[in-house]
Amino acid sequence: MKPSSRRLLRRYLWTWALLTLAIVWLALAAVAYYTGLDEADEILDGHLVSVAEPLLYPAARLLKAPPQSATPPTRSPYATVYAPELRLVVWEDERVVWDTHGIAALLPANLAQGHHTLVLDPARPASTWRVFVADAPADATTARRVAVLTEMGWRQHLGTDLAEDIVRPSLVLLPLVALLMAWAIRRGLLPLERLSDQIAALDLDAGQTLPEQQPFRELAYAVDAINTLVQRQQLQLQRERRFTSDVAHELRTPLTAMLLQARRAREADNPADRAQALQTIEQDALRAGHILGQLLDLARAQSLEALATETVDLCAVAQRVLADHAPLAYERHQELALDAPSRPVQVQGHATMVELILRNLVDNALRHTPPGTLVEVRVAQTPQGTCTLSVSDNGARDGAQVSANPGMGVGLNLVQRMADAQGIALNHTAGTPVGPHRFTLSWPG
Repeated sequence: MKPSSRRLLRRYLWTWALLTLAIVWLALAAVAYYTGLDEADEILDGHLVSVAEPLLYPAARLLKAPPQSATPPTRSPYATVYAPELRLVVWEDERVVWDTHGIAALLPANLAQGHHTLVLDPARPASTWRVFVADAPADATTARRVAVLTEMGWRQHLGTDLAEDIVRPSLVLLPLVALLMAWAIRRGLLPLERLSDQIAALDLDAGQTLPEQQPFRELAYAVDAINTLVQRQQLQLQRERRFTSDVAHELRTPLTAMLLQARRAREADNPADRAQALQTIEQDALRAGHILGQLLDLARAQSLEALATETVDLCAVAQRVLADHAPLAYERHQELALDAPSRPVQVQGHATMVELILRNLVDNALRHTPPGTLVEVRVAQTPQGTCTLSVSDNGARDGAQVSANPGMGVGLNLVQRMADAQGIALNHTAGTPVGPHRFTLSWPG
């Protein structure tokens, strides 16, 4: 990973974190605002009650003000936003004995006890008042009623002030929080950056893997997955190298022979020798073409590995492959035989790839055994459900084309790779290094 990419990742994470922080702050501001309004309502309603209750009892004879105050009382210089400006109206025996702001006439008659929200002046509908009305107990000597009023605008102002007091400190801290988040993201990405550097320094040719000891469990999981992928890649590289070596070996022989025979044909004085040399060149060219055809089959098989599996009838595939190879068997004076049940034997896989595997096995048996050889294809299914597809011969092979390893040669290397790609077990048995051979493909039940 390039440094520019890492910086871009940091910026990406920081942007999303900052966006999340902004959303949280806005939500906090909204909650604080409405909470402030609600708390202001509760505070003021309680304040109205606390002011009214002491005035309900006869002991409160300090109400000496005239029924209608000509001048509203002056606010104390020590008053704050939390000290509301109240209006008081007191009745005794239905007579106004105290009216601090001359507001008694605006109050509705027979107003029930409790809290009310009223518009007292029709000319000012925006001026809304919060009123608390309380009556003296029934056993009181004097029928006294108290009304305490305050403007709702003050309540709104109080709620806004409470919300601002809550949100303002967090707004001041936002830049600091953003810087801390950027630092935290940078520190948090350091283990990932070190892991990226370790991955970039891996030498696949030397078989290196990442250290399993990691500071965080999540990175350990990622390292395990990467090591598994690296091991698969190393195995693939080994197969590619072995395959390349096999291809070079297989092509070197016919090409060298073609070169020698071409020189022989050029220098031959006898027409018979020249014709024989040309015939040998033709055979070697066909052999080289066959090897190239197998390489094309390999490329085709690799393109089929990503396809979805399907139901494959092994009996039908075997019949089709043997029918296609019948002309080659006749030309080489060999025999083909099929041993298969009358009912279908079905497996899950790629029909084309299974056919390519069988074609290469049959072709290998026909081309590397002498005339008169019997090549038999057998399809079977065990009671446990295991399906098998085998190719065997009863002829002695050219020692140069035989190995105990089923991956020898281009064709058999192709067979092994296609079998591995589909999870098919491939078993190779041989009586002698140059004797009969049997290749068996197995699908578990």
